[in-house]
Amino acid sequence: MERKTYTMTQEQYDRIIEACKPVPMIMLQCGEPASQQENANRAWKALGDEMGFDYMTVEPISADRKLEFTAIPINKEQAA
Repeated sequence: MERKTYTMTQEQYDRIIEACKPVPMIMLQCGEPASQQENANRAWKALGDEMGFDYMTVEPISADRKLEFTAIPINKEQAA
């Protein structure tokens, strides 16, 4: 399947960056919090669902174009 270029908003980018921050290890009765990787994956999946791409196929374009990336679009019929 062919890759497509996507451009996220600054707000979407900020959500991804926030999700990628280290998770403090706090012992709670309800168990350990989600890991940094789990949080990042969850944020990319949410963005993929919102913008219509497979979040596991995201590739950056370049460091100076931080809001742009390529990914494989999700076929709406396949997702159903």
